[in-house]
Amino acid sequence: MKSYVVGVGMTPFEKPESRDRPYWEMAADAGSEALADAGISYEDVEQVPVGHCFQPSTAGQRAVYELGLTGVPIYNVDNNCATGATALMLARQFVEGGLSDCVLALGFEKMRKGALGGGAGGGDLKGSPVGRHYGVMAAAHGFAATPPTAQIFGNAAREHMDRHGTTEAQLAAVAAKNHRHSALNPRAQFRDVHTVEEILAAKTVHAPLTRLQCSPTSDGAAAAVVVSERFVAERGLRGRAVEIAAQTMTTDTGASFSSGSCVDVVGRPMSRAAALAVYESSGLGIEDVDVIELHDCFSINELLTYEALGMCAEGASGKLVESGATTYGGRWVVNPSGGLISKGHPLGATGLAQIAELVWQLRGEAGPRQAAGARTGLAHNIGLGGAAVVTLLRAV
Repeated sequence: MKSYVVGVGMTPFEKPESRDRPYWEMAADAGSEALADAGISYEDVEQVPVGHCFQPSTAGQRAVYELGLTGVPIYNVDNNCATGATALMLARQFVEGGLSDCVLALGFEKMRKGALGGGAGGGDLKGSPVGRHYGVMAAAHGFAATPPTAQIFGNAAREHMDRHGTTEAQLAAVAAKNHRHSALNPRAQFRDVHTVEEILAAKTVHAPLTRLQCSPTSDGAAAAVVVSERFVAERGLRGRAVEIAAQTMTTDTGASFSSGSCVDVVGRPMSRAAALAVYESSGLGIEDVDVIELHDCFSINELLTYEALGMCAEGASGKLVESGATTYGGRWVVNPSGGLISKGHPLGATGLAQIAELVWQLRGEAGPRQAAGARTGLAHNIGLGGAAVVTLLRAV
């Protein structure tokens, strides 16, 4: 069975504690926008998977009850930074498995100021859910006093530079591109344009990564309505529908740890496996994709994901971004929303915000950031610990 996204919604992503606004209000705004976009009511919804990482266990119910009290199943989902895409995957499975005709996937986050700890437990590696991952890093590079997530990705960047000659300017070019894209996105947390030189001169978080190459903590919510082919036909929604052509989640295998490399432990093998499975399932390849929203939690992860998705050979990603191939006028438009670096990164909402952006792009509704002629979009959402979700969307 096929599944389709027929409605999306997203709040502006904001700096934590900038407004005294509870998470359930943000979630209700995103959910209401998605329902209105689809032209349906909450009474049409049969199940609701809800993603969040920093709220209490039944926060999903508290949020969804703002939309209605119909008694349908509500599932609370937490899969680190891949939480939003995981909620979408559950919605798709409910529909494609024939269990439901209309499912609302919702994600939100209310975060604190400051760097994300990443679950390292202040250096207590044994007690952390990602202790194995940080253990690989510590064995190769030690464990410093810098924020652990920036540390593990910063060390991955150092390894990539040592192996392949990737430069600090190429890392900064990723951030410059995404900050430039976000200037056209009214829902982005940051809308300032920064040059490569300004990015390199910003405060170092963990060398070689500077502050402007790191995704910020954020408050925000996003949602998507996923429906069956029958629902599309019965409600006359073909003009709003975007097909989920393929989707796969992978988790860590031995390849993440056996090399002792931070490049692998932060998820490149997971991302590659998920991408290959999606290409095989859909019969499409990266050469068929027009627009991409990928998980640029740090600038290095965008480069690693280029390689994992097959956009270039291993080690060639720095040259790829430098060439202009991943922005407007190039081969792909990558992170037209501004990506996590500039749009923001409220963990539970991020994967669904990527889907919202791609749906707007494939419908031709993205306004000044529209990728010309976009018909196929790919979303990549990854969480350390680990989960990688790749979703291929196709205009109908």
